Amino acid sequence: MKLLVTGGAGFIGSNFILYWLKKYPSDKIINLDKLTYAGNLENLKTVEKNSNYEFVQGDICDSQLVNSLTEKTDVIVHFAAESHVDRSITDPAPFIKTNIEGTYVLLEAALKNKIKRFHHISTDEVFGALPLGTTERFNEKTKYDPRSPYSASKASSDHLVNAYHTTYNLPITISNCSNNFGPLQFPEKLIPLAITNIIESKKVPVYGDGLYVRDWLYVEDHCKAIDAILQKGKIGETYFIGGLTEDINNLEVIKKILKIMDKDESAIEYVKDRPGHDRRYAIDWTKINKELGWKPEHNFDEYLKITIDWYMKNQQWWRRLKNA
Repeated sequence: MKLLVTGGAGFIGSNFILYWLKKYPSDKIINLDKLTYAGNLENLKTVEKNSNYEFVQGDICDSQLVNSLTEKTDVIVHFAAESHVDRSITDPAPFIKTNIEGTYVLLEAALKNKIKRFHHISTDEVFGALPLGTTERFNEKTKYDPRSPYSASKASSDHLVNAYHTTYNLPITISNCSNNFGPLQFPEKLIPLAITNIIESKKVPVYGDGLYVRDWLYVEDHCKAIDAILQKGKIGETYFIGGLTEDINNLEVIKKILKIMDKDESAIEYVKDRPGHDRRYAIDWTKINKELGWKPEHNFDEYLKITIDWYMKNQQWWRRLKNA
């Protein structure tokens, strides 16, 4: 099988490529990545000389390039996206262009070249916020309610992908995942930012009261879920991929990190909340479990320790990114 992976130099995309080539060594992967600030080819050092792996630097909005790559592809796995909420609030334009226009360009190429599967990676953030102190969870029937320029752009891309299936019968699947964590994550996101700041003896910023709840998914579990969807998922269907089964707020996450790293809570610095901050996310992954047999395998506390250990051992990797 020949896969075109977009955004494969990013956090989840690079983990997926490493996972896929290890499990399916005879498959071929083309990695199309623009190498924005969040793309890092160092993530893929171990496969760069693999004859079944090819890197192409380019923009998913470049229709000529995308079409030329899609001509020799069976499956598209679409990770490429602007994804940082804070950046979308400061400057929404790149999110509109990449997440909406870029997805459109890929869909057109997939249609033209009769791709066997177009798998679109999305987020639980497109469904808005859930109230604290409840057992409500997002599921595949939850209505869209995006509340930031980032989540609105991802919601738009979801709708485009579904529309191409309904209108043109393009063989698509979509997955909406919760917040990922693990090795190779750019150190602007909550967990790697906290870990690296502690190593640097800096304060750890916490928005507002810190009681914002996220559903944490270890990145390898996410890769395995995408694998299950590509192998057994039903065309035209959406699958929710979640991690935790219990709520945990951001302040608790930071306190766990501090405890593991043997630091006290004086490192916490409460900062002004961001506009439109969603209070709580929670994922119901019953459908993918029942239909495809997937479930998260990685315990949060155990793999938080593993993640911390990775950042401790790979300081050269993240220091260069933070100092750029």
